[in-house]
Amino acid sequence: MIRQVALIAFLGYALAFPDASAKTRRSAENPVVTTPLGQMQGTVMTSRLGKPIYAFRGIRYAKPPVNELRFKPPVPAEPWEGVYNATVDGPLCPQPTTDPISEDCLILNVYSTKLPKGAENPKRSVIVHIHAGGFYSVGSPSYWAGPNYFMDQDIVLVTFNYRLGTLGFLSTGDKEAPGNNGLRDQVLVLKWVKQNIAAFGGDPDCVTILGYSAGAWSVILHMVSPMSQDLFHKAVAMSGSPLGNWPIPHNQLDVAKKQARIVGCPDDSPGNIIKCLKTKPFNELGESLPKFKEFADDPVLIWSPVIEPDLGHQRFLTAHPIHLIQNGQFRRVPLITGITADEFGHRAFTVVNNDTLVKELNSNFDKDAPIAFLYERDTDTSKAISKAIKSFYLHDKPVDKTQLAALAQLYADSTVGFAVNRAAKLIAEHSNASVYYYRFSYQGRYSHFYTPESNNTVPYGVVHHDDLIYLFYISKLFPLFKESSPTEVEMVAKLTTLYANFAKTGNPIPAPTDKLDNVKWEPFTLKEQKYMDIGNKLVMHEKLYDKRYAEWEKLFPLSQYSKNKQSH
Repeated sequence: MIRQVALIAFLGYALAFPDASAKTRRSAENPVVTTPLGQMQGTVMTSRLGKPIYAFRGIRYAKPPVNELRFKPPVPAEPWEGVYNATVDGPLCPQPTTDPISEDCLILNVYSTKLPKGAENPKRSVIVHIHAGGFYSVGSPSYWAGPNYFMDQDIVLVTFNYRLGTLGFLSTGDKEAPGNNGLRDQVLVLKWVKQNIAAFGGDPDCVTILGYSAGAWSVILHMVSPMSQDLFHKAVAMSGSPLGNWPIPHNQLDVAKKQARIVGCPDDSPGNIIKCLKTKPFNELGESLPKFKEFADDPVLIWSPVIEPDLGHQRFLTAHPIHLIQNGQFRRVPLITGITADEFGHRAFTVVNNDTLVKELNSNFDKDAPIAFLYERDTDTSKAISKAIKSFYLHDKPVDKTQLAALAQLYADSTVGFAVNRAAKLIAEHSNASVYYYRFSYQGRYSHFYTPESNNTVPYGVVHHDDLIYLFYISKLFPLFKESSPTEVEMVAKLTTLYANFAKTGNPIPAPTDKLDNVKWEPFTLKEQKYMDIGNKLVMHEKLYDKRYAEWEKLFPLSQYSKNKQSH
């Protein structure tokens, strides 16, 4: 999870306001667009290279999911009168943070550098970014996902919030809460884009969904969801996949009961749980997140997408995504997927530098390993998995500081690496569209994790989220890279070009160029398993971490997702 720090000034959250002055309609400082829902006024931001960005922020795409709409599927926003104020960031969805939060958080932002003029519409390729955060944190405000880098490319960028944690993913396995409402929010955003993006100079027939971590899970789930099939045309799943060791459940009644107990609600039945949770303030639910931790900062995942029961409603997820892909029930579109070199490896520091955690893990490996490394618990299979990974990664030795590198690899492979590798293999096998696979290994001066012994000044490897530093201006954490940051600037230019090329053509490098190191990005196949190493140079390699991932393939064989199986 990206670190959260205090917001300097509360920006507020405005909705619609009356059309006070017709003079604003074509002002460069206050751009106004006319959408099928009504008019809205934005502001002008500036890209890294000085381009004016027409920014429309805090646009409501759904009715506030409050009162009787809490725990319900999203309801589309209605048209408005006057001119909607889209000049400020909206709040984050409820979570532990000092940033502004609200349950009324279903907003999106649109960034464009060329708006329609008269009958002329540039119809640029659209990138819809699905944010990271474990399905329980972060969001889309411009201080977390600034457009300043991406908008030097000729695209239209959409960022948005979706409901998080209990408010977005409560699932009891029955009609009370079938689950996946946070993912239904995302579907509604994609429908909004299809209907409205032309007003901002975007092409509704050329939409790329680009997600990170939980957002990458979301991307692959949209590929298999019957609700999303005609709403996007290309996909990017960065550092995340639901196709690995995490057991996707049919419900999370156990998590719902835990949430109920944490806030003083009864946990005896789904009806009583939801009735009581509806009375609790949104911030009480959002701030309860730390109480779900079980071992150090783990598990990385708490709330999960679920395979929905058939209750006569439209289901977002009808079966395990591996089963659906094996059966050809998915949208075959060009895909980019990959990892950072070290992913969640930095979590090993938390363990080895804490004597209590070291003792706990060594004493109760069978209990704690499934929590940290995201696989089924309290079964004979679980114990066999724990034994195998302890032997393979730790050589059956106790965890201590000498095991830092081994434990780091275990964290990286279990939380992200294996699942992404399986996604590349499985989708390449069953799709007729290209799959592009990568490892991001470029280590700049900035990171989401610095080694403790360096007084938090030297990055430890290339960890989860570190590639996002070069796609989005994360002003809460990092400086804006300018020409005085030559190495970072070069990576910003490379990475935004790769993804903009892909959004436009379905190929990240349509033709080799000096800017992209004169290399051809060859698609991934099961035979050659080629991937692009994105480091100081772009270089093609084969068989990423294949020995490590082979161990996970043995522990989680595809045969368990046979054509007759619907889940684990």
